[in-house]
Formats: sequence, C-alpha cells, structure tokens
Amino acid sequence: MGEAFRVEARVIEALPNGTFLAELKNGHRLMAFVTGRDQKKFTGAKPGDTVTLQMTPYDLSVGRVLVET
Repeated sequence: MGEAFRVEARVIEALPNGTFLAELKNGHRLMAFVTGRDQKKFTGAKPGDTVTLQMTPYDLSVGRVLVET
C-alpha cells in the first residue's frame, strides 16, 4: 500500500485560491495547495520560499502544503 510522504519544495509562483507552482530538488514541478481548513492558519508563501508538501505515490503531480501550527 502506498503511504503519503513528505518532501521539501521551493515555491515558483503563487496562484489564486491557495495554490502554488512548486519545484522539488530534483527539478520536478507540481501544483501545491493549501486545504480549506488550513487556509485560515496559512500566512502565505511567495516565490523562493521553501514549503513542506505531503504527497502520495499515486499522483506525483500534486502536493498538499503542510501548515505548521
């Protein structure tokens, strides 16, 4: 069974509605998003910022931004 895993990514571009274009250290680009419940706690990210993403091996084209509390 595939378990979710965490990776570090660099924000390339901030997009509307809590979504971002992010790039992993290996150069892979993907869409990253902040879930609805975390948007209240999320202070935002700008290009160049590093974020932690939660990803699943089933879809490597998208990751959820983990918000530190």
